[in-house]
Order: sequence, then structure tokens, then C-alpha cells
Amino acid sequence: MTLERARKVTALQLVGVVLLMGTLSFAAVPFYDWFCRVTGYGGTTTTAVAPSERVLERTIKVRFDASVDRDMPWSFRPMQREIEVRLGETALVFYEAHNPTDRPVAGTASFNVAPYSAGSYFAKIACFCFEMQVLQPGERLEMPVTFYVDPEILEDREAKGLHQITLSYTFHLTDLPEEEAAALALPAGPVAAN
Repeated sequence: MTLERARKVTALQLVGVVLLMGTLSFAAVPFYDWFCRVTGYGGTTTTAVAPSERVLERTIKVRFDASVDRDMPWSFRPMQREIEVRLGETALVFYEAHNPTDRPVAGTASFNVAPYSAGSYFAKIACFCFEMQVLQPGERLEMPVTFYVDPEILEDREAKGLHQITLSYTFHLTDLPEEEAAALALPAGPVAAN
């Protein structure tokens, strides 16, 4: 093989590696999300479309935690610190967000469940996570979370002995939607004609 041909082969191989790495990095987030949802890794919960068909007498304590990212000016808290539910029983709890500023602020919540082994058994039917919320100046908002703890948790070697699960939400500052931002840029009231 000539030196020039070897350089072309090496250049093509490097371009192939760069394309492969770019493709893998692009696919990493959806693949990781899929992996976490399937396995419950990292405390990822399952999403249920309906309540559990089976409710047991065994109970478990569910604690609720709330925090805000350092740039988020809101106050955010669970309205109940903890509840005790039967396995399979549908529960409804609320979190409260408050915007103490003098401007509209948008936020999006992420969540996790601890311990991680309980994540795949914590089934959320409805919640506010990953949905942008916009609070006007001084506005308070109560946000519901409907969930149940799947009775299948008793079949899991690591999770069956759990007596407590913690559901944590963190609100992150989000850019205002274009409509909201555009409305803020308009002058207040009608413009007088000369």
C-alpha cells in the first residue's frame, strides 16, 4: 500500500469514528431514558394509565421532598411530608409552587425515587413533571401527583423489605415560551396618537 493510499484510509477511518461517536452521543439520551424506564435504574418510575387492579393490606410510607435549582427563584414544597398507603392503592398528593418575584417565571420539574430499587414499582398515573409551568408574579399553584406502589414490589429480592420510599422533585428555571416573552415586550395600554 502506498503512503498516499494509507493516509486516505486513515482519514476515512477517522471520519467514520467521528460519525459513529456523534451518532452514539445523539442516541445516548433516549437510550438511557429507555433503559431507566425499563429497569427502574436511577429511581426512574413507571407510568401507569390506570390504577392498580390489586390492593394489598401491606402498607408502605411514602415521603415527599421538594427543591429548586440554584437559579430558580420560586419557593416549592410538598403539601404533605409523608403518607402511608397500601400497596396498589391509588394516592393523590399535592406540591405547591410560589413565584415571589415581580415577573413571570417558567419552570420544569424533574424527579427521582429513592431508594433506586423502588423506582420501577412506583407507578405515576398523573404528575406535573417534565411539563413547563409558568407562574405569574406572586402566583401560587397547587400541582397534583397521582400514584400507587405496585404490589409486585414484594416479588423483588432487593425491594420487598422496603418500608419507606421518597419521591423528590426539583424545579429548574426554563425559558419563557415565545408567546409569554412577546407579551412582556409589548407596551402596557394603548399607544396615544399624535
